[in-house]
Amino acid sequence: MDHQKILKSLEVSHFTKITNNRNWFENHDIIYAKEIKDTIFLLFVVSEKEEKIEDIRALIAEFNDFSSIGKHEPEQILFYLSIRKKNDLHYFEKFMKIYD
Repeated sequence: MDHQKILKSLEVSHFTKITNNRNWFENHDIIYAKEIKDTIFLLFVVSEKEEKIEDIRALIAEFNDFSSIGKHEPEQILFYLSIRKKNDLHYFEKFMKIYD
């Protein structure tokens, strides 16, 4: 799975790209979020360097509101999944379909 397919899939799945203000995530992380219930958000945090994805984190977390994402830590984390190896991608595919 390559960088462009992952980012395209998030955009096609109606995730909003969030500006990362470095208060909780790393500087090079790209944050995509979708509200799934009132104040509960599904986040995909993609760590990339030089067009290569190094880590993908999927979170279900509670924030005060949409504008808090990327600026403040969540009120609580309900679910967390970190994907660092290609073998872990089958867990990632449980959350979203990768479009070719």
